[in-house]
Parts: sequence; C-alpha cells; structure tokens
Amino acid sequence: MPKRIVIGISGASGVIYGIRMLEILKTIDEVETHLVMSRYARLNIEIETTYAPQDVEALADVVHNASNQAASISSGSFKTDGMVIAPCSMNTLSGIAHSTAGNLLVRAADVVLKEQRRLVLMPREVPLHVGHCKLMYEVAQLGAVIAPPMPAFYNHPETVDDIINHSVGRVLDLFGIDAEIVKRWEGLQPKPETLTPISNSKTRTERKQQ
Repeated sequence: MPKRIVIGISGASGVIYGIRMLEILKTIDEVETHLVMSRYARLNIEIETTYAPQDVEALADVVHNASNQAASISSGSFKTDGMVIAPCSMNTLSGIAHSTAGNLLVRAADVVLKEQRRLVLMPREVPLHVGHCKLMYEVAQLGAVIAPPMPAFYNHPETVDDIINHSVGRVLDLFGIDAEIVKRWEGLQPKPETLTPISNSKTRTERKQQ
C-alpha cells in the first residue's frame, strides 16, 4: 500500500508550507494525500498566494470538509501513516493540546495521537508568549513532533523557495520520504583562498592606501 498522509492547513500565516508539501507529494506515486483546511486557511491562501482554495484542493488525492466529523480521517480504524499541519495556528494547537476536536482538522490530529501515529505540527507565530510555549510543551508530551518552519542558512538559500523547500523537505524526512529538495549538511568544507596576502614590508599607511 502507498503511504497515506493527512495534510492539514490551518489559518496561520505560512499556508505556502502546506501547499508546497502537497505539490511535492503529488509527484510521488507511493503517497496518497488527504487534505483538510480550516475556514481561515482558505482565506489566507487567497491573501498570501496566487492560488485559489480550489487549486490547492486539486493537489490532494482526497479532500475533506473541515466541518465533516464523519469523514474517514476522523476514525482510528482508517489507517494512515500520520499527519502534518502546516502551518499550525495557535488556535489549532490549543485544540489539539486539549483534545477539543471542535472540527475535523483537530479531530484528525487527535486520532493520529491516540493511534500513536506520527503527528508533525509546524506552528507559525512570533514572538511566543508563555501560553504558546506551554501549548507546544503539552502537545509534545502527547507525542506530537514540533517542527517550526525556521530557515537554515548552512545550505546558502538563494530564494524564498529554497527556504520553503528546506523546511518542507525536513518534515517529509520524518515520514521516511526523501523528496530530494534538501541540501544536506556534509561537514565543514575547506574554503578557497580568496585574499591576496599583503607584504609585511609595507607600512600600515601603504596598506590602507591599497
């Protein structure tokens, strides 16, 4: 069977992370994606990107309405390999921490936790106050993986896409999926000599004039 992954997109800024994940997984035949978006995620897609919500839905294999608590992904008997919420708003994070299951997005995450499957959350908020930190601590205790989309710079990103792809690729690593979009660290590499040594025989004034 192919891997089956639930992709949740909530109403935080950064919906491009969820969209990019769907774009990448659509090119991998061995992965089946189930998408659930909150109402404000749909709004943010139109605010932050050139996509329409319908364009994003077309990237998924199966689309679920966030208000449909009878959807397949609301039951633990429906087997999945886990779920990613990218981005994860603080409201959604709070719902997961307190098992409120007020919509399908939170319910699906709760199911993944109770079935001891992998739940990866990409919270997107800054700065964080104590309440935010407490929520992340609580969901981590429940078994979720907290993966804020913090950019890496050892890979020398040149575009915004480079930054987005690295964060998305590292999350997919957690599901054993190598999308070949991560420039991986391979240890320190010697840098080429680019500076021309200045002769010690020259005075400080002469060196400044150069």
